[in-house]
Amino acid sequence: MRTRQRGVAIVFAMGVVALAAMAAASIMVSQSTWSRQVELTTDHIQARAVLLAGADWARAVLADDRRLSNVDHLGEPWALRLPPMPVENGELVGQIEDQQGAFNLNNLVIGGKINLAQLAHFHNLLTTLGLPGELAEALADWIDADNLPQPQDGAEDEYYLSLDPPYLSANRPLIDVAELALVSGFNDNVRARLRPYVSALPRYTAVNVNTAPAEVIAAVVDGLDLGGAQLLVAQRNRTYFRSSDDFLKLLPRGAEAGAGGIGVSSDYFMATLRVTIGGAQARGKALLVRAGSGWPDIVWRKYL
Repeated sequence: MRTRQRGVAIVFAMGVVALAAMAAASIMVSQSTWSRQVELTTDHIQARAVLLAGADWARAVLADDRRLSNVDHLGEPWALRLPPMPVENGELVGQIEDQQGAFNLNNLVIGGKINLAQLAHFHNLLTTLGLPGELAEALADWIDADNLPQPQDGAEDEYYLSLDPPYLSANRPLIDVAELALVSGFNDNVRARLRPYVSALPRYTAVNVNTAPAEVIAAVVDGLDLGGAQLLVAQRNRTYFRSSDDFLKLLPRGAEAGAGGIGVSSDYFMATLRVTIGGAQARGKALLVRAGSGWPDIVWRKYL
């Protein structure tokens, strides 16, 4: 009997030891997980702080560029992709892109009213990219101030309220190109095709022919086809245009750029940044505007 009791006690003791070991292991795992979470949180906070510093780097580069020249082209320092820059326990990578080298979608509407010339230019761009022309009317309705759909292919509140879930048309300029996801017809494929060629800027802007792709130049110059625009881009790559007149003199007979439609300088730029610190990564974008000789202002910024 005593031997049996001793055996039970040994088994019980072994069980207690096993439970204690399991508890200790659980505590160690919890502490390790918590420690890793703290480490990642700290790294992420540091990464976001470096991201802000990266935006200031972009602002400094653009400020220096404006002091040197009022002409912007792709051979300038701002247009070069920033090589990986070492930071404590990580790296920063970034690039600056001219937003006036793209077609400004907000040019479609001026003072709440549709700008027919710009609407035609957007039609040209859509056709060149192989996209449906009716997208132009749908977007114009999304931006203009009224609730009257365009006679052909328009879309206003009545259409958007019929969706699930329902919502209203914006009736204001786009803040970010990403908003196209809400506009009738602008599905994932359409937005991916458009993305390299369009921007959304808070005021009317001319297209910078020193940085615009041939597709955009062909869209905004009446009577110019894509082949002609590609020849102009090839010429620009050899010697950038120092003035609008330099560009206009090279246009073929019958091609014409509307007043204020093209230029050789830019005010709006997008800084895209990625920071890696330890096991954490932060990405962000900032729309910058130069309004004089000082540092550019931040129109908006967001984490990705």
